[in-house]
Amino acid sequence: MQGVTVLGSTGSIGINTLDVLAGNADRYHVVALTANQQSERLFEQCRRFKPEFAVMMDDAAALSLRDRVRRAGLATEVLAGIEGLKAVTRLSQVETVVAAIVGAAGLPSTLEAVKAGKRVLIANKEPLVMVGDLIMDQARLSGAKLIPVDSEHNAIFQCMPAGFAIPGKLPTVADDVLQHLGVRRILLTGSGGPFRATPIEDLARVTPDQACAHPTWSMGRKISVDSATMMNKGLELIEACRLFSTTPDHIQIVVHPQSVIHSMVEYVDGSVLGQLGVPDMRTPITHALAWPERMQSGVESLDLLAIGRLDFEAPNPGHFPCLRLAEGAARRGGTAPALLNAANEVAVARFLAGGLSFTGIAEVIEQVLSDVAIEAAETLDVVLAADARARDLAVRHIDRRQAGKAPATVSVTGRPV
Repeated sequence: MQGVTVLGSTGSIGINTLDVLAGNADRYHVVALTANQQSERLFEQCRRFKPEFAVMMDDAAALSLRDRVRRAGLATEVLAGIEGLKAVTRLSQVETVVAAIVGAAGLPSTLEAVKAGKRVLIANKEPLVMVGDLIMDQARLSGAKLIPVDSEHNAIFQCMPAGFAIPGKLPTVADDVLQHLGVRRILLTGSGGPFRATPIEDLARVTPDQACAHPTWSMGRKISVDSATMMNKGLELIEACRLFSTTPDHIQIVVHPQSVIHSMVEYVDGSVLGQLGVPDMRTPITHALAWPERMQSGVESLDLLAIGRLDFEAPNPGHFPCLRLAEGAARRGGTAPALLNAANEVAVARFLAGGLSFTGIAEVIEQVLSDVAIEAAETLDVVLAADARARDLAVRHIDRRQAGKAPATVSVTGRPV
C-alpha cells in the first residue's frame, strides 16, 4: 500500500482526493492530512481516515484540533505551521504527496516534497508558476516524479507519447523536448468562464457571486474568479511551459465551453490527440495517483450523444486582459510570473471582499508588473522577496483606488518616490 500525504485536504482538490482514496482503500494509506484554518473539517477527516499526522498552518487551530483529537481517542499527532507541513512531506512511509494548497502558501511544502524525491501530484499552479525552474532542477537531482493534477495539464500528460516523464530531459533550447517527441503544439482548453459572452461594458459591475458561478466546474471561490478572468488559463500557460519544456509560441489557448475536451496535443504528422471526460476532478486525480496504471475513480461515463456538440472559439482579448498579462510574464521569465501571481492573489481577495471591481483585478496586476523590476529567479529567497514586494504594492494600489486617489509614482524597487 502506498502512503499518501494530502497537503490542503480540506479544499476542493483535497476533498476529491480523499474520495478517490476511500474508493481504493486497498491500495492507499493516508499518512498525513493538512489544512490552514478549517479545524472542524480536518477533525472529521481525521476521524474517518485516521492519519498518523495532521497539520494546521494556524497555531490556534492546531491547538483546538489537538485537543479534539485527544478527546476522541485518536492516535493522530497534530503539528503546526510551515515546519509541520515540510515534515509530513519528508516522512519515509510517504511515497506520494498531493500538493493541493491554494496560492503561494503551498510553495515551501511542495518544494520540500520534490527535494525529498517523492512522487508529487501537483494540483496547485503557484509553485510551478513562481519557481518552476527551481522545482524542475530539484526534481532532476532528487529523482522526484512530478505528475500534474490540473485537468488541462493532466490531459496533456496523458496525450504525450508513451514513456514521457516529468521532468523531461533537460533541453538545450526551450523546444528541443517537444521537437524530439514529434509534437507540433499544445492546445490548452478552457471553458471561458461565466462571462465570455457578457458585453465588455458590463464587466465592471460583475459581483463576486456571479464570478463564482462557474458554468461547468465546481471549484473554490478564488479559482472560480481566476476562471472568470481567465487568469487561470494564463497561469496554466506558464505552468505548461515549465512542465513540458516549451514556450508560449507552441501553446494555443482554445475556449471550449462544454469542458469535455480537457486539452489536446498536435503532432507533426497532423494527428491531434485529446483527453475527454465529464468535468470531474476525480478523473485527473485518479489518473495521477495510479499512473502508469488505471483504476476506478467513481466518475460517471461520458455520454457524447447527450452532449451532442463540441464548440471551440478563440478567447476575446478585450474580455480577458489577464491572458495578455500572463503571456507577457511567461515571455519575460525571471520573477515576472511570481509578481503576476502575487498581484492576482491580492486583487482577487479584495474583489471577493467587495473592495475592488472585477475589471480592477487586471488593472492592478498590470500596474504591479509595470512598477517592479524583473530579476533572475535564481533562488527561492529572491522569488519570495519579489512575491512580498508585489503583494505590498498591490495592496497600496487598491487602497488608493478605493480612496479615489491616483497611484503614486513608484520606483522599480516597488517603493513610492
